[in-house]
Amino acid sequence: MAETPQVTYVYKLVHPSSPPPDPLPESLPLSEFDVQSGFIHLSTAQQVPGTLKLFFTNEPRMYVLRIPIKAIEKDVRWEAPSVPVSGDGVADSTFPHLYSERLGSAEVESVVLWERGEGTWDKVLGTEEVISWLIL
Repeated sequence: MAETPQVTYVYKLVHPSSPPPDPLPESLPLSEFDVQSGFIHLSTAQQVPGTLKLFFTNEPRMYVLRIPIKAIEKDVRWEAPSVPVSGDGVADSTFPHLYSERLGSAEVESVVLWERGEGTWDKVLGTEEVISWLIL
């Protein structure tokens, strides 16, 4: 069993084609990828940049949910990724996988929309607004 990293928050990247409703419902719809995997894919603050660039490089915007680990820790397993990954805090690390059929308003502390515009995700991730929101 993998050692549990010391984190305060974990993050869910949500594709812009499925924006989370405002206000958040008790249970958000699961992505097709999460349904196929049998768990909800999450990332730590250190893993967000790599996850974003690996899976969402060309997306102009992304919704990001911040979730206090205390709200979900009983249903989280820290596991190796099922696809090869490298760089930006992703390689040689375990990821938080939420084994629950529900993630919603009771668990999610806040939601932000990050817009890449004409720049890169690195540029967005380097802004003070994102740096101060993305808490370990």
